[in-house]
Amino acid sequence: MAAMSEQQFGPLHLRIDRRVGWVTIDHPPKHLVDGAFIGGLIGLLDAVEADDRAGVLVFESADPDFFLMHGDVEQILTMRPPDEEPTEPNVAAAAFDRCRTIGVATIGMINGVARGGGSEFLLSLDMRFAGPRTLLGQPEVAMGIIPGASGTQRLARLVGRSRALEIILSGNDVEAEEAAAIGYVNRVLPTDRLRAHTTQVARRIAASPPLSIARAKQAVDAALGPVTPGLLVETQGMAACAASGQHVPLMQRFLDAGGQSRDAERGAESMAHVIDRMLELGD
Repeated sequence: MAAMSEQQFGPLHLRIDRRVGWVTIDHPPKHLVDGAFIGGLIGLLDAVEADDRAGVLVFESADPDFFLMHGDVEQILTMRPPDEEPTEPNVAAAAFDRCRTIGVATIGMINGVARGGGSEFLLSLDMRFAGPRTLLGQPEVAMGIIPGASGTQRLARLVGRSRALEIILSGNDVEAEEAAAIGYVNRVLPTDRLRAHTTQVARRIAASPPLSIARAKQAVDAALGPVTPGLLVETQGMAACAASGQHVPLMQRFLDAGGQSRDAERGAESMAHVIDRMLELGD
């Protein structure tokens, strides 16, 4: 394969500079985690694995407000529940897990909103550096499902069981400073220092031997135990919720209350209002 310089993978644009692959997510108008995003991510990871030019991947967003909004609720409503209990993790969970197992370091640089699948994607990366406008959350339970793209597994490993359950069951947003304090992100930096810090860390890692990077990731993962069994439990839980049909009226009320719109989901108070309005519509 020819050496990469700049390539496009659906909504993902890859530019390699000094062995750091800068990946810009550009998926207007809402920056949703959908089929196009998952397909682009798989293509990007395939290309990076086949080429030795990048030692680090840094993911950032072209949207100043949203890193990734969340999974596409309208798309989820059209999905047919599986006829049998799943025997392997779903496509999104498997794709995100490749960010953990790939032999290059993966970093998220975020200074906006990432909920649901957007948060789960960030959690799958090796590191997360955040700006002060960062807002994270897992609102799925209120909509009749669970985080289904590895969020239950990764969040618990980072913040512990009790905090993970508080975030997942309450659906409350986590702002930047709290996210850093509990381990949801590595650290928070001022907006004018975020890129410089991320670049410094990425270039330091990229200058290391590729084998050392890959083996260090494997060794750290070995200390934490296998992820795949938990991903399967999560996928089966998501399938059970979908099969019950309980999510359909809840997700429709979420959309009717203004969910999955940029104005309603830009801030913590706005999203809380959408959830509260959704619950009121069910009374």
